[in-house]
Amino acid sequence: MGDTLRGHQNTLQIMKIAVTGANSSVGQNLLAHVAENTDLSDINVIAAVRSERAAASLPDSPRIAPRVISYDDVGELAKTIEGVSCIVHLAGILIESRASSYANANVAATAAVVGACQKVGVRHIVLVSVLGASVNSPNGFLRSKGETEGAVAESGISSSIIRTPILLGPGTAGANSLLRSALRGKVKLLGRGDYTMRPLDVDDLIQAILKSCRTQPEGASVHELVGPESIPYRALVMRVAEMMKRPLSIGTTPVWIAKLVAAVTSRMKGGGITPTVIDVITTSEVVEKNADTEMGISLTPLSTTLGKLLTAKKQET
Repeated sequence: MGDTLRGHQNTLQIMKIAVTGANSSVGQNLLAHVAENTDLSDINVIAAVRSERAAASLPDSPRIAPRVISYDDVGELAKTIEGVSCIVHLAGILIESRASSYANANVAATAAVVGACQKVGVRHIVLVSVLGASVNSPNGFLRSKGETEGAVAESGISSSIIRTPILLGPGTAGANSLLRSALRGKVKLLGRGDYTMRPLDVDDLIQAILKSCRTQPEGASVHELVGPESIPYRALVMRVAEMMKRPLSIGTTPVWIAKLVAAVTSRMKGGGITPTVIDVITTSEVVEKNADTEMGISLTPLSTTLGKLLTAKKQET
């Protein structure tokens, strides 16, 4: 039996993938799945980040190889990803700073990844994008994401573009914001908080990413993958507070006032929350057709997702 097991291990075909933005919340969750799930023992990951500090934050596993990269050098980037069959591109920003703009962090970085993939013959690109991405959007962030989608779709490399809503899971911005609001006991929401959310469990997104890596379908496809429940953001915050058994008082801040303040402070700081970001945050998440069925994803009920968040929060404390 021992010989049979060794023979199976010797014949296990390893799939090598690369992940850019590996220290992002989605990246960290993806790497945790690879490191901890025995069903994924056939996957090795090159985890690409921008700094040694970011590399040090990644899960420690023999199947994860951290690499520090620069998107300014396509040749070096190509050497880093040489030999991978699929690349998962997560790198990008919502909030600009003096050092990082939509033009360089979203558009130029994606162009560099595409160029590197073309250079070394990567067979498939998985791009995690956002609902509302469009080159024709008046919103600068959504327009930049539309341009990144275009670069991938027109690369000549087969690609899976996954547009996502608010993501809930360990370390995600959406989860952190919800938990902070519930713990404060008093919170002010933009407008009346009646914009509609379709929260997606980050584990479901990871499932979709890994399925796309394994199947590597031909051509370029766009999938809008959202959670199973539509809920106003105000009701979502209230539900989390109720589950935590915390009293919550909700006030409101008019969107126009929030934009005015954001315009002034972001100009003074050279970045941060801007009117563009506020527009993204307060836009209802709507899709005509959820991609869960076509991607073969079993969606996690919102109540289960929120329960997992609260359990993780208790374990932290």
